Amino acid sequence: MGSRAAEAHRVTALVFDGMKLLDLAGPFEVFAEAAKFGARYELEVRSSDGAAVRASTGMRVPVDGAVDSATDVGTALVVGGDALPVSPMSPELKAAAATLSRRAARTASVCTGAFVLAAAGLLDGRRATTHWQHARLLAAAFPQVTVEPDAIFVEDGTIFTSAGVSAGIDLALALVERDHGAETARSVAQSLVVFLQRPGGQSQFSPSLVLPRPRTPVLRQVTDAVAADPADDHSVNALAARAHVSPRHLSRMFRQELGSSPGKYVESVRVDAAIRLLHAGQSVTACAQQVGIGSPETLRRVFLARVGVSPRAYQQRFRTTRHDSTVLDDADAPDR
Repeated sequence: MGSRAAEAHRVTALVFDGMKLLDLAGPFEVFAEAAKFGARYELEVRSSDGAAVRASTGMRVPVDGAVDSATDVGTALVVGGDALPVSPMSPELKAAAATLSRRAARTASVCTGAFVLAAAGLLDGRRATTHWQHARLLAAAFPQVTVEPDAIFVEDGTIFTSAGVSAGIDLALALVERDHGAETARSVAQSLVVFLQRPGGQSQFSPSLVLPRPRTPVLRQVTDAVAADPADDHSVNALAARAHVSPRHLSRMFRQELGSSPGKYVESVRVDAAIRLLHAGQSVTACAQQVGIGSPETLRRVFLARVGVSPRAYQQRFRTTRHDSTVLDDADAPDR
């Protein structure tokens, strides 16, 4: 499945029945595309017993052999599957992951592949991530793992875990950059017409989606008002007056139902609104004013804390071609 040159870095993927095909195809396309720019990766696919597997699409996926016969592994790549978080995991799959990881210089998982690594004991005492929908379950099932639910990918020593589906492409680009430099990774991203690698700590999804919708009608009324007009006066006193409760009682409701203070909740909604404005091509200064955060420097500070990159860097990475002519204002200068 690739060059047999001795200099090649071998990437061995562990697959199984029910695997997500994109978890395999996405990273493998990145590694294969890197060959056009001087990188040398050898790609192979293995199962626990050497038998072909069926992806979640029903497609038959041939393999190069069993994990037990794998040698000279540079990167062990464990893909995900819908059943992994909710069904018993076979001892053979866990053993195969442990064996492959021992033979590899580094180990990576895509999406729910983190459950395989955790079940094999490879994440004990480590930080990890997975698809946001399954992050709480991963943390509950494996309390010895420190789960970071809002990261694109997490590196802890020689173990890399990534979030849902397309995050496997981000992780593969990061590994290409580590192996061959930023210019090669940039060229691969451009060739595949994907966003240049998102930093591992960047949010998987918009900040306000982290918090559940309140059960209490009065609190839903408050949060709906915040979402409807993020720039309005949403101090705890103003919110409490709108809900006809005391500020102390409102704060207690937020903590009990949302696990957040009113101020932090409002901040998350404002950052979410700023993200939408950045996508629309607004400047950082305009975003700060329109969402009620005030100064661009304050927006930059909260954006870095919640999203993992600055507003200017976010816009540069994720704006579409129709916004390429956007002129960033002088308030964005701290990132230059």
